[in-house]
This record gives sequence, structure tokens and C-alpha cells, in this order.
Amino acid sequence: MSDTSVLPLQLTAWIDHQFSQSLIAGEWEVRRLFHGRSGVIDELRAVVIDWLAPVAVIRLYADVEAALLADLVAFLAAKEAVQGVLVQERGRKRETKFNIPYGQVSEVMQVLESGLVYQIEPLQFQNFGLFLDMRNGRNWLRAHAQGAKVLNLFSYTCAFSVAAIAGGAESVVNVDVSKRALTIGRKNHQLNNQDKAASQFMPYDMLKSWSRIKKPGPYDIVVIDPPSFQPGSFIAERDYCKVLRRLSQLTTADAKVMLCHNDPEQSSQFIRTLMATQCREFVFEQHLPVPEDFAEQDVEKSVKVLIYKRTAA
Repeated sequence: MSDTSVLPLQLTAWIDHQFSQSLIAGEWEVRRLFHGRSGVIDELRAVVIDWLAPVAVIRLYADVEAALLADLVAFLAAKEAVQGVLVQERGRKRETKFNIPYGQVSEVMQVLESGLVYQIEPLQFQNFGLFLDMRNGRNWLRAHAQGAKVLNLFSYTCAFSVAAIAGGAESVVNVDVSKRALTIGRKNHQLNNQDKAASQFMPYDMLKSWSRIKKPGPYDIVVIDPPSFQPGSFIAERDYCKVLRRLSQLTTADAKVMLCHNDPEQSSQFIRTLMATQCREFVFEQHLPVPEDFAEQDVEKSVKVLIYKRTAA
């Protein structure tokens, strides 16, 4: 990066802070280096930078000045730990494309979060295999999973399952319509040397498979982390309630449920209202804090993770 860099000092300071936070016990962990939607720098709301050691990934949801992008690449490339920089353009009504302006980026990588290993694919046009904003949710589950039977709905690549088994869960049932995602989930368990018998994988459309899902239960903890809008599969406003109606049939008398919602246009009240109407036997316990690297001026714009507990009443 030259002395005439156009990068805002606030941006470089923020990246440096998050970069330093990702070095834990001498090992690099995944981290969001810059969350543009936070509004920290208004003109860069469409920019996201993730640290997937040893690769820095810049995602652009709108065009930015060429000079700024070039300086940003140079700034990241100058860091000793960075071996590659990936730039990805994406967003609605934009052609998704990427380039590698510095170093090398492997198609398949292994990254570390909270001491656990996950396989990712950084060159995928959409999700690379691990939702970084769910770190606090995975850490909560790990801390509460001892001896529990866990149901992981919309499991994707089973990161919640890995965290649960690491926390001493008796068993985890992972349900996702994508067989490919579940295959990666199996790999994630293997990478962490976890007992194969402790995890079960169901490649089903859960809205049509409740009897199969119910059979290994009842469950002590249920994780519900659906897409907010996935036409043909799940639309939160229409389908979330269909899942919640099944909770009483799936859970033990004092079960806990983690409910996640990632639509920035809907507040946590969306979940609270659904629970109040569909699951009155569950009471609210806590709203998990958003990871520091995903903090926004309006917390309700961030991912929502709410914990409820079933009560006799």
C-alpha cells in the first residue's frame, strides 16, 4: 500500500483490530475483518471482508472505486499471514464473479473456529460452508450440550453438530435437504476426530418428514437455523410457524430451543410473536449477543439468536 492510499484510516484500524482478535492461542481463527452493513463507514456499506486463514476474502455487493479496491488488496496482501486475496462480486441483480489479485486460493480449505476445524470452499459463488455470524450460537450450544440429545434442523454442513459433540452431546440428528451439505458435515466431524456413531444425517425435506425426524427423539435441545428466503424450499414468513408447531412433539419436558433468524428487515419480535402463538409452553430465556465482528448500529438488523426453554406450565 502506497503513501497515497485512498483507504480511510478508520477502515484500516478496524481491520487491524479484528485481525489481531483472530489470533487465538497462537492459531488463526476465522473472523469477519470488516462488516460494511454495520455502518462504521457509510460509503462502504456494500463491502464485506472475511479472514479465512490464510486467505482474505473481499465481497462486493455494489461497485467501489478501482483505486480503493486496489489499495485494499495491497493492504491485506502486505500482512505476513495472508497468502491469498480473493475478490468476489455478488448480490441481487449482479452477475456473481470472482478473481484472485494476490497469491493463491485453494478450492477446498480447512479453517479453525473456537478450536474446531471446518471444511470450506471459498470459491463457491454463494455460501462457502460456514456462517461466521453464528459463532456465539455454536459456542452456546457447545457449553450446554453435555449429555443432551440434539436435533439440528436446516443443518447445512453440520457446524452446530460439531460444536454439540465437542460439548459432550450424547447424539445429534442433522436434517437438511442438501445431500452435498451433509456429506461435508460428515467430513467436519471426521476432521475433529468425533465418534461417527454420535451423529445421524437425514437428507430430507423436513416439512414432509416429521415422523422420521421424531423417531430418534425426544430431544433435549433443538437448533432451528433456516434460510430467511429460499423459494421452493423455505420462506420464513410462511414456513417458520410450521416448524415451531412440531416442537412439543419433538422435545423433552425441559428442552431448550435455539431459534435463529437472519433477515435484517425483521426484528426479533418476529420470532417472539411466533413463539407466543405457536409454542406457549416455551418461555424466553435470552437473546444471544451478536459477535463483535458483526456488530451493527441497530442490533435488530443483525442475525437474531433466541433461546427458549420448555416449562411444565
